[in-house]
Amino acid sequence: MIPVRDDLRALDGYHSAQVDVDVRLNTNESPFGPPDGFRDALAAELSRVDWNRYPDRAANALRADIADLHGCDPAQVFVANGSNEVLQTVLLAYAGPGRTVATFEPTYQMHAQIARVTGATVYEGERGVDFTLDPTEVERVLAVAAPHVVFLTSPNNPTGLVEPRERVEQLLDSAPGLVVVDEAYAQFADWTALDMVDEARPLVVTRTFSKTWSMAGARLGYLVGPTWLVAELDKVVLPYHLDVVKQLAGRIALRFTAAMNDRVEILVSERDRISAALRALPIDVFDSGANFVLFRPTAIAGRAVWQQLVDRSILVRDCSSWPRLDDCLRVTVGTPDENDRFLSAIDTIVSPS
Repeated sequence: MIPVRDDLRALDGYHSAQVDVDVRLNTNESPFGPPDGFRDALAAELSRVDWNRYPDRAANALRADIADLHGCDPAQVFVANGSNEVLQTVLLAYAGPGRTVATFEPTYQMHAQIARVTGATVYEGERGVDFTLDPTEVERVLAVAAPHVVFLTSPNNPTGLVEPRERVEQLLDSAPGLVVVDEAYAQFADWTALDMVDEARPLVVTRTFSKTWSMAGARLGYLVGPTWLVAELDKVVLPYHLDVVKQLAGRIALRFTAAMNDRVEILVSERDRISAALRALPIDVFDSGANFVLFRPTAIAGRAVWQQLVDRSILVRDCSSWPRLDDCLRVTVGTPDENDRFLSAIDTIVSPS
């Protein structure tokens, strides 16, 4: 048996419980299928594909459509197989051996995971007990680590916290390298850093089609950044990395922006309903600007609550073993009926008999 690289021996792969349940609220997907007309439109386009030919290597048409959505130049857009490949490509270009990547924990686990896989050193800053990010801690991390890449996730996963604009401005003013703002859940929040992207700032904003666009099954993500940075990514991305199906699906999805916005309104309303209902129980609830809610039962251990929910065929994300997240669980916002079932079950579980 050939040993893996020494620096990978201690790493674990990405894990999320796969349990057969009636109500699946653990992976932050959209609970709604694609809008009416999406499947027929995609099928019609696929019927005309020249399958013997490679796809557009640069995904020019998709990049142009995304640029139209955000009012930027197509040369500022990079697309890949899910936002994770976008992040990987950025780290291959700007991190790697001998370089440092900074994160502020707890946050999205794959930032540190992908950075380590590329050979970079990861420096973890600390959030407060309420998961907010103290500007003094930001300055400390930047001074000590001098990171080549620093991640800020807004809304943050798994906490749901929306970072204030001044925190992004602080990073841009003080960070010695590239600032990556991960906005996988930005459509559910009240602001975006997209308008801060320009040619003079080392800033990229990453997005995904998995959540609001009901396309988790397609694995499609993108970033918006300076044209000089996007051009550098072509040096490390594999040729023809984005297949023709993804490119067509992404373009067709953008025809349904109004339907997507309607769904976002529903999910935000349901998120607020879930948060309010949980706060009426013996549960600590953390403010969320995403399509999920992080909470900590105070009368029963988080893992025990998770298991009792599974016993009722409801699956949420068990975060209780993660650093700084003792007894925490995370529930994805589902359909109104799914949310009703979750709220009824957890009321029964945690309320005094």
